Amino acid sequence: MHADYADTRLAQLAAAIAEPARARILCCLMDGHARTSTELATVAEVSPSTTSVHLSKLKQQNLVKLMTQGKHRYYQLASAEVAAALEALLSLAGVTKTRFVPNTPARLRHARTCYDHMAGTVAVQIHDCIMERGWLLPGASDDPAYSLSEAGQNGLQEIGVDVGATLKLRRRFACSCLDWSERRPHLGGALGAALLSLMLQRGWVTRDLDSRALSISKQGGLALQRLFGIAM
Repeated sequence: MHADYADTRLAQLAAAIAEPARARILCCLMDGHARTSTELATVAEVSPSTTSVHLSKLKQQNLVKLMTQGKHRYYQLASAEVAAALEALLSLAGVTKTRFVPNTPARLRHARTCYDHMAGTVAVQIHDCIMERGWLLPGASDDPAYSLSEAGQNGLQEIGVDVGATLKLRRRFACSCLDWSERRPHLGGALGAALLSLMLQRGWVTRDLDSRALSISKQGGLALQRLFGIAM
């Protein structure tokens, strides 16, 4: 039977999901957070080497994708379509997905610097809002770079970002940067740096003297709620 036949592809996908360790990995990733192979080995209850084989199989079937952040390698569900399919299967199975519980200290988890841009829960929410509005457009599935839409140019300028100057910088304009506490993307690149700089200048956030934590002022909380719908 030809490998491109729909029933053959369905059987291949079903076989990839059906193995218990791989099913545990996929269920673990259902919350949208990325995880390392070491973490997934614990979840799958198999050795790291066996986990690597399982992840290779899942990646081959386009069920998970690999993201590299510095020296670290994280795995995440390949797409929203994969999540929707797994959600339907979980519903048929009569179970619910587990909740991701980070172990990062609360202040660092809430808002902190990641080199020259903001990270943490607030930064992830800003990223999600910008993407939902269509201000930035994602590239290929394996490319973290974002392109700027016309709506994004107008929206960011209204906020106070000098979009023209930011575009001229000799660096990537905007990209996803995997947040190590939330395990979801926040905004990196020149635009991420420009947004943090703007918030610092306006007194919306202040830096801690002895850590990467950022404190959000009352004025900043109101601004973030008004601009990005983030409740403080």
